[in-house]
Amino acid sequence: MSYPITGSCQCGGVKYRLLCAPEKVVACHCKACQKQSTSAFSITAFVSADAVEFEGEMQEWRRTADSGNINAARFCPTCGNRIYHYNPEQPDQIKLKPANLDDTSILQPTAHIWVSQKQSWFTIPDGVIVMDKQG
Repeated sequence: MSYPITGSCQCGGVKYRLLCAPEKVVACHCKACQKQSTSAFSITAFVSADAVEFEGEMQEWRRTADSGNINAARFCPTCGNRIYHYNPEQPDQIKLKPANLDDTSILQPTAHIWVSQKQSWFTIPDGVIVMDKQG
């Protein structure tokens, strides 16, 4: 894989360049991620904030996670696509929502978290880390 990789929201109003490989890629099966992704789980690529260059207007929405931390989400105000999440107390770490990358071949999660809330029909692949909660 060669970097940078480009990505964008559905309407193209927000574009970005991922400059290097993610630190890790995780699939989260919690109910909040199921609602956010409208799927069985969401995929998150953990990257340093300086490893991504963003272009375009984004809005923000926040919620308090079970841990008590704030989970802030940045998204396109036109099409609503989530671009990334972050904890305001750790602004140097971004939880990129990488399904909107132009090349999604990096989307091979090495861990599945919150499997205590996963859909019963989904089978987790062999060889990955599995956690009942966040860990």
